[in-house]
Amino acid sequence: MAEIVLGSLGDRVGARKTLGFCLILSALSMVSFGYWPNLYILCLHLLLNGAAQSQAWPSCTKILGQCFSTQQRNSLFGIWGTCTFAGGIFGTAVAVYLRATYNWQMAFFVPSIFVGFVGILVVVMLIEPPMGIPLTEIAQEALPGPHPKPSSNTLPWIKLWALPMVKEAAIATFCIKIVRYCMFMWLPLYLHQELHYSQTEAGLHSTIFEIGGVIGSASMGYLITRFLHDKAFKGTSLGILLSALSFIGFYATTGHGVFLNQSFMLLAGAFNCGVDPILTGSIPSALGEQGGMDIQASVAGFVNGIGTMGTIIEGPIIGLVAELFGWQSMIYLMIAVSLLGAMATYRGHMIQSRR
Repeated sequence: MAEIVLGSLGDRVGARKTLGFCLILSALSMVSFGYWPNLYILCLHLLLNGAAQSQAWPSCTKILGQCFSTQQRNSLFGIWGTCTFAGGIFGTAVAVYLRATYNWQMAFFVPSIFVGFVGILVVVMLIEPPMGIPLTEIAQEALPGPHPKPSSNTLPWIKLWALPMVKEAAIATFCIKIVRYCMFMWLPLYLHQELHYSQTEAGLHSTIFEIGGVIGSASMGYLITRFLHDKAFKGTSLGILLSALSFIGFYATTGHGVFLNQSFMLLAGAFNCGVDPILTGSIPSALGEQGGMDIQASVAGFVNGIGTMGTIIEGPIIGLVAELFGWQSMIYLMIAVSLLGAMATYRGHMIQSRR
């Protein structure tokens, strides 16, 4: 919720300050987390950490959007988006090492010190274009004639919803995040209980989806630029549709060998996760500039914040659907939700085509 409500901070006070100080606040909220014996204090620290970290993505989106042209953004955000997956893998490894070598308090203390140090570096050293003047346009200042500057006025989140194509990007992000986090929770149990994998095999094979996510995130932006001429909505619509078809292939090949079955799961992860940095980075960056506006952080925070709601409700959804209809019904739900996301992005593509 903080990402939706406070996403405009990057537009109002500057993305560099917002990113840097929010990283520092995140570090301060967690550096002593392992030493508090009170549950309510722990919850307060978690709340502060979540609110602080929620501003990282919108601020990074604004900074990168200002530093690169629209022709470069899809490829750039695709590669940059791998940080969310690589960071999760690396963070887990660091936490396990610190817990095993020292104690569980160090698993919070050491990363917090590192994050705080990065926050200080951002505040002191990050070069940010002047407010409302992207670096890609600074070179044009030498040209004769007037050079109107984009408006840096922010909009309340209700008006953000009314902006063209923002709701389509938000709905699609909501859909893909529901599917992804359902997979993270549901897939190991499904492999163990329904396909009779051992617990170790289920845990190992369930990472195929995440591996596909890293591959897809790194390549999706380039593919959109190379073959679809930077038509981001069209590319994400096709990607989400292919993820739904990959889920169908995964379900249809459950009795045809592990290799073929897991190949479809790899593709599902690649297409589902690959569109994420485009939907939450490249597209909001462009939408935040339409009509002469300069509200990339606000739009990115709103779109990603709506998507994050999907991660909150996926737990109850899994429990309810699995209890009422069985574990196998989850695959039908994820296919249906993916198709909804594909339709939302296709509608965005149609709106964009008519403009």
